[in-house]
Amino acid sequence: MKTVYTCFCTDIIHEGHINILREAQKHGEVVVGVLCDAEMVRYNRFPTRTLEERIHQVEVLPEVSRVVVQDAIMYDKVLAELQPDYVIHGDNWGTGPESSIRQNVIENLAKYGGQLIEVPYTYNEAVKKADDRVRDMLAMPELRRGRLRRLIDMIPIVKTIEVHSGLTGLIAEKTVVEHDGGLDQFDAMWISSLCDSTDRGKPDIELVDMTSRIRTIDDVMDVTTKPIILDADTGGLIEHFVYNVRTLERMGVSAIIVEDKTGLKKNSLFGTEVAQTQDTIEHFSAKIAAGKRVQRTDDFMIIARIESLILEKGMDDALARARAYTAAGADGIMIHSRKKDPAEIFQFCDTFHAEQPDVPIVVVPTSYNQVTEQELASHGVKVVIYANQLMRSAFPAMENAAKSILVHHRAKEIDEQLMSIKKIITLIDEL
Repeated sequence: MKTVYTCFCTDIIHEGHINILREAQKHGEVVVGVLCDAEMVRYNRFPTRTLEERIHQVEVLPEVSRVVVQDAIMYDKVLAELQPDYVIHGDNWGTGPESSIRQNVIENLAKYGGQLIEVPYTYNEAVKKADDRVRDMLAMPELRRGRLRRLIDMIPIVKTIEVHSGLTGLIAEKTVVEHDGGLDQFDAMWISSLCDSTDRGKPDIELVDMTSRIRTIDDVMDVTTKPIILDADTGGLIEHFVYNVRTLERMGVSAIIVEDKTGLKKNSLFGTEVAQTQDTIEHFSAKIAAGKRVQRTDDFMIIARIESLILEKGMDDALARARAYTAAGADGIMIHSRKKDPAEIFQFCDTFHAEQPDVPIVVVPTSYNQVTEQELASHGVKVVIYANQLMRSAFPAMENAAKSILVHHRAKEIDEQLMSIKKIITLIDEL
């Protein structure tokens, strides 16, 4: 009997999947691949069910003869191993990033004479409702909150992009690219105090209070599903910090990053050019411990940001603080540097990771932006934050548009550089 292969990357089986299986059964024995967790994250959405649960929901279907785990979104390995006579898929992958997967299947089938079968993609109100239900589950606080911890365990490095509004949240949520033999997207979102302040036209000195920042979090959470890491600056007074931890945890924020400085906040990239005071190890450790003590769940993470390298206090001071903050309960360590050479970051990461391999290291490669994620991961980094690139790209684009209108006394000349209103509207989901 001939064999037919299809791959499912879904948490639920709906009418569209059944249609594919019934059509597949007409051509032979049906083998279904279930996409592994790490590739689910890269390609689709974070899985709401375990790999075992996703396998079980497929293997009980009467049309299915066998289930395998597909561990890469591209089909090279699985087709080389199975060599099915046919691969069957919906006809909805002809354009966009998915078209590269289709081409990969065609090329691999051609190696041994296999054939691609494409069936009309099923999309109706019932299918939409099923997809929406999964997305709604991912957006709920109790499911979103713990997702960062799971990502850290699941993938080599968690790619995090700065967002400062619902619209930038949608960009972080929906941007998918084909690259290097696979699909890729951001894993998490960073709500930066710098960008939150800048978006309001305010200086980055903790002037925008937590109540206002919670409004930004709400705007982002309302239209996205990915986990949120919040820039909590210094965390303020311990007496206030503990209440903010409770509030943010309840909202579904996955982590906060707190820097070990005191007094009027100044942006770290100024370094020693402006007066900045580092907190004592004892006081900052007490702040971390107080925050961990009031948590209601184990999901929420408090990550300690160390400013020793920024303030030129030396590597020994940075490592001593990392050890102390971890002992106080910090769930991760963020090490910061404003040097363009990543040598000191690599030195810190190599040393600390060797000592405490289970403590996630977070970096923000704004100054040393030539370093790749793969290089960072090789030094033990688990979370990389692109901390301000969306804000920095938006300002010159808007300024350029404003200048063009002033120069030409009309909008025609700038129009070709602008996204159409229709395309912007389609980015926004309607209920």
